[in-house]
Amino acid sequence: MKSMKSLFFVLICSVFCFSVTAQVPATMPDFKFYTSGQTGFTKNNIPAGKQSLIVFFDATCPHCQKVAGELSKKTKELSKINIYMVSLDEFRTINYFMEHYAKSLIGLKNVTLLQDRDHVFIPLFSPSKYPSVYLYAADKKLKFNNSGEIEVSKILNKL
Repeated sequence: MKSMKSLFFVLICSVFCFSVTAQVPATMPDFKFYTSGQTGFTKNNIPAGKQSLIVFFDATCPHCQKVAGELSKKTKELSKINIYMVSLDEFRTINYFMEHYAKSLIGLKNVTLLQDRDHVFIPLFSPSKYPSVYLYAADKKLKFNNSGEIEVSKILNKL
């Protein structure tokens, strides 16, 4: 009888745990990522007065490669916003990714490459798939987010 109660308790806990879904925060969470020079980069480093697009990607993800390629073709449309490309990958891999899939974004003043070496992005931003995009208004409130492959035109329509 005791094992039956234990089994029932585990089943109820499992159902509850799997039914809870993480919510994407309504405002930009506090974070610390790193630049290629290993300088810390936080929410406070994001200049005020402009919208910000945060793209969380994995260099080996084909969907990420496609979205990065599409973003790379829209540099004029994206020139008035801050773009932050964030990855768990090492910088040599991030640089390879950018060189092969988002070459037009390299060196732009409004594009910053960041490494999440402390693995804080997932618990803070709650992405469910790669790539995940987060568009924030100038006041750092979330305007739009998407996890998984997305047409860049949908992002541009939210600007």
